[in-house]
Amino acid sequence: KNDDNEMIMMDDLIYRRAKHVVTENERTQLAKIALTKGDWTQFGKLMNASHESMKVDYEVSCDEIDILVEIAQKHPGVFGSRLTGGGFGGCTVTLVEKGQVESLCQTLREEYRLKTGKECLCFETRPGDGAREIIF
Repeated sequence: KNDDNEMIMMDDLIYRRAKHVVTENERTQLAKIALTKGDWTQFGKLMNASHESMKVDYEVSCDEIDILVEIAQKHPGVFGSRLTGGGFGGCTVTLVEKGQVESLCQTLREEYRLKTGKECLCFETRPGDGAREIIF
C-alpha cells in the first residue's frame, strides 16, 4: 500500500524476489539467535526455509542442488540443508550430527548417483571465526 492506503500492484516475479530478500533477512536474524542459544533444530529449520525460498521465490537453485538438499534433509541426524554460494548450481551446506557425517556422505553419493547418473563430492568442514580485521 502507498501513503494513501491504496493497493499497489506488483508483478508476481518482482514480488517473489522481494519476498525472498525480506524473509531471508528475517531468517538471518533468527539464525543468529538460534546459533547463540545452540538451538540446532531451529537453525536447521531456518536453513530448510532458506533453501525453499531460494528455490521457489528467488529461483536460483537447480535440479541437482534440489536433489542433494532433499536427500540430506531426509537423512537421520540432519538439522537442515540448503544451497550455498551464488546459486545456479555449485554446493550445498548441511548441518548434521557429528556421528552421522560418514553415513550422510555415503547416502548422498549413492542416492545422487542413482537419481542423476552423476558423482557428487562430499566433505566435512568446521566453522571458523568468520570475517575479521587483520592488522599487519
